[in-house]
Amino acid sequence: MADDYLVRIGKLIRDARQHRGWTQAQLAEALGTSQSAVNRIERGNQNISLEMIARIGEALDSEIVSLGYAGPMHLRVVGGRRLSGAIDVKTSKNACVALLCASLLNRGRTVLRRVARIEEVYRLLEVLGSIGVRTRWINGGVDLELCPPAEFDLDSIDADAAVRTRSIIMFLGPLLHRMDRFKLPYAGGCDLGTRTIEPHMIALRRFGLDIAATEGQYHAVVDRTVRPDRPIVLTERGDTVTENALLAAARHDGVTVIRNASSNYMVQDLCFFLEALGVRVEGIGTTTLTVHGVPNIDVDVDYSPSEDPVEAMSLVAAAVVTESELTVRRVPIEFLEIELAVLEEMGLDHDRTPEYFADNGRTRLVDLTVRPSKLEAPIDKIHPMPFPGLNIDNVPFFAAIAATAQGKTLIHDWVYDNRAIYLTDLNRLGGRLQLLDPHRVLVEGPTRWRAAEMMCPPALRPAVVVLLAMMAAEGTSVLRNVYVINRGYEDLAERLNSIGAQIEIFRDI
Repeated sequence: MADDYLVRIGKLIRDARQHRGWTQAQLAEALGTSQSAVNRIERGNQNISLEMIARIGEALDSEIVSLGYAGPMHLRVVGGRRLSGAIDVKTSKNACVALLCASLLNRGRTVLRRVARIEEVYRLLEVLGSIGVRTRWINGGVDLELCPPAEFDLDSIDADAAVRTRSIIMFLGPLLHRMDRFKLPYAGGCDLGTRTIEPHMIALRRFGLDIAATEGQYHAVVDRTVRPDRPIVLTERGDTVTENALLAAARHDGVTVIRNASSNYMVQDLCFFLEALGVRVEGIGTTTLTVHGVPNIDVDVDYSPSEDPVEAMSLVAAAVVTESELTVRRVPIEFLEIELAVLEEMGLDHDRTPEYFADNGRTRLVDLTVRPSKLEAPIDKIHPMPFPGLNIDNVPFFAAIAATAQGKTLIHDWVYDNRAIYLTDLNRLGGRLQLLDPHRVLVEGPTRWRAAEMMCPPALRPAVVVLLAMMAAEGTSVLRNVYVINRGYEDLAERLNSIGAQIEIFRDI
């Protein structure tokens, strides 16, 4: 039991340190101790006195640390409030995690600008740090610097952090060029039903990678004699599958053609980053990518990932559900055009500014103003398609939007096994959603939302949808254990409060 508390206290200290933007060395300096001591404390491998806990709390300006383990984070939402003003879209979560994995390709220094400060990023940084990558937040904690070791120490990998993120699967593509044999923990992430890695393996076997999955680990062996001698045809036009194939092709000494590739936003950002590393990629934005690999990448690179279209959609949905006028700035319009076309059909009143470029110089942005609108259910069902279709991750937001519209809307989430089921949690808040099967839900509106206390769904987007409905419901709601929201959104409660929401963060002491 004592060891368990030490681990929990260590994780709390680590999270507070990362939230402050400090490295272990900076905390050690503030405490007058060594970095190795801080590392042992954060891993739960060192006894720690109440005096030391108090000193750490003072150094990190974290009352939670000084109180010890405080349990999971919850949100208390006072609903029925109108939003107003303007809010900027943060950089893309999915692009940032792909770029962190892609940094493993580079023997030089990588700087990523305005990286999303989210739990998914923190977990990947823990994994990277455990295998020898030096990471630190710079420029006031806004940007991230990564410096790789000469050799990765995969025997020391932080398995606890790795299994809490599905992004670890994207280590396969870079590592197959660095190591003949290696092990990785199973990929985790959201609970969205059975998700096989076979599409990844179909692509990566063409580069000589063979995987045996046993005892909670992927055991990888690389045959250097195997090379892709014809185009790679992906059996699934998935984002992470395409990214893994790109990461493998980037250091393949030759030309790799990838067909049936995703052309989604995070894939495009990865392609732009690879070009900054000196890898030529033809066909960006299409389903056929031609990669001119570079066998050795050793450059100092500085890259700015673009804004997150899914966060933009969630902010638009927040305005719609709360019947507010809100300006959402820095919206990557190329990846929201279908969603906006559907909303226009439903009767959304909005306008947008002329287009301008994101900091990467490639992604097109607009500022979007949404106004209170009388919505009608769409004639056709809402269903996702690979880009340029309606984004898979934006489908759940239409459940809350459809619940405010007059009529019945059929939502067909054919990609994930469980996500449509989680959307029926809106019924606890007054929604009228009928589950037709594990992939289809019928939404009837308009809805008179009502406050409730409930557990957070274990999937990111349905969890945010429940939060948006709570913001629309008169009275006080409680959403418990919101870790999954923190996986994908940076300071979401505080940012929503800045535009008129009333959301309190609290913990069970």
